[in-house]
Amino acid sequence: MTLVLVVTFALILVSQFVLFKNKRANPRPAEPSASQNAPATPEKAPTPANQSSPQAAEPAVLPKAEAATRRVATAEAETLVENDLYRIVFTNKGAQAKSWILKKFKDEKGQPLDLVNTAAAQYGLPLSLYAYDENLRNQLKSSLYVPSAQGALTLPGELTYEYSAGGVAVRKTLRFDETYVIHIETAVTQNGKSVDVFPAWPAGFGDQTAAPAYGASRIEYESQDKVTRLEPKKVSGGNTLRGPFSWAGVQDQYFAAIFLPDQPREASLVTLHHAVPKDPATPDPNNTYPVLGAALGSMGGVIRERLFVGPKAVDVLESVRANLEDGQPGGPDLRHVVDFGYFSFFARPLFQWLKWTYLHMVHNWGWAIIILTVIINIALLPLRITSQKSALKMQKLQPQMRAIQDKYKKIPMRDPRRAEMNAEVSALYKKEGVNPAGGCLPLLIQLPFLWAFYSMLGNAIELRHASFLWIHDLSAPDKLYILPVLIVASTYFMQRLTPSAGMDPAQQRMMTLMMPAMLGFFSWSLPSGLSLYWTMGNVIAIIQQSIMNRTGLGKELRAEMEKRARKSAK
Repeated sequence: MTLVLVVTFALILVSQFVLFKNKRANPRPAEPSASQNAPATPEKAPTPANQSSPQAAEPAVLPKAEAATRRVATAEAETLVENDLYRIVFTNKGAQAKSWILKKFKDEKGQPLDLVNTAAAQYGLPLSLYAYDENLRNQLKSSLYVPSAQGALTLPGELTYEYSAGGVAVRKTLRFDETYVIHIETAVTQNGKSVDVFPAWPAGFGDQTAAPAYGASRIEYESQDKVTRLEPKKVSGGNTLRGPFSWAGVQDQYFAAIFLPDQPREASLVTLHHAVPKDPATPDPNNTYPVLGAALGSMGGVIRERLFVGPKAVDVLESVRANLEDGQPGGPDLRHVVDFGYFSFFARPLFQWLKWTYLHMVHNWGWAIIILTVIINIALLPLRITSQKSALKMQKLQPQMRAIQDKYKKIPMRDPRRAEMNAEVSALYKKEGVNPAGGCLPLLIQLPFLWAFYSMLGNAIELRHASFLWIHDLSAPDKLYILPVLIVASTYFMQRLTPSAGMDPAQQRMMTLMMPAMLGFFSWSLPSGLSLYWTMGNVIAIIQQSIMNRTGLGKELRAEMEKRARKSAK
């Protein structure tokens, strides 16, 4: 049983690197809007009544003819938007966010976490505008807009940016409240014609500082109740995917920027794929990290949508709902932004159980994991006993099965008489009341459970920077490597204690050494929360097996093993 269990867990670990959970959508690129030659006479958008334009952001003094169509700030100005959840600093250069701090989270240095990826700022900052025409895109990103307010903005509040020059006119309005959601409205014209320009989160997140963090990034969207997840190598920069989209955006392991269009049926998603050097001191185009971004809007008019920027915490995501396809409220919430894997139907309640244990019993995520591990292993004890009983029965039938095999060993494998051997073996199983799959079925029942626990612990942001004893972050590998060493040692002792009556003694000795070594290799970089779960599972299994070895069943199994070993030695 232990061998199958260990192999099962190893397969779970390997599968994380080689399995793709969703098929890639078939992208259809949109044609960039062509510039028109008609003269531009955009109207000046009114300033909101509850805001005043700052003196530093007033347009320059121009001749009357040009002033009628030109609206450009004379200097760069900043506006601070702050609530209990975030602190955002907007700049009127490009009308984008230069800093986006989440107050409840820290970075790896213990400082407030800024979600702006400064390493990829060259590709644009959050809420920059993506245009298909590169020249227009650069103009929108570098121009000085006229803001409706500077300094600190009182919430709930509204911030509007306006720009008009060279035939291009832009109006961007942002509305804020006390949640992680921001309301966005944008309109862009060029020479009097609407241009397809989308609000964007263009270049990853500020917590991406190493290969695993960049590799965990995804472009994800929900369309007609189906969630599609595109990993970096499946994302092409500048591709356009047509809706409907309930929601769409970019995310990494723990944070997300998700657009929610007011009219899901009319929405289009532009996928962005950039790269940053692994070593900024010596940039090498062949040695880079992938940086993903997303822009979402509708073609040919004013864009109205919402943007969620925040943690992938289940309770937070479930509080944000998309619109229905006809634009009415009441669409799906964002719970599926957290990917709990194929067994999400089980992983989600498992996480809720873990969270309840944390909130109501121990107030420490490490101890909560240990409590759940103990309960789970006790609940699965009957399966362990059933598996060993089945192994014992199979071992007792080995002499009779070997006699049947010897009877037919001279008959070729393709000879029809081989079917008679199978019939005799089946009759023997039926006579003795043995199910040949009896030893495996209990373990197969555990497989969804193990996979769900693995997916749940690997995606729970609550474990990020959560401490336990010597561990400072349950979402990161154990920097002292104590847990990987304990996994190797406990797996070895569990292998030694667990009878494997149906295995050749030489093979068993080899597996006793190979399995711990293999698991030690995989667990070296596992998040500490997962390593803690696996270590405690091994310790509990050792205790259970030690007790079982003293029962009649255990003694009988070990006697069969010793008998088989003596025969093999002769």
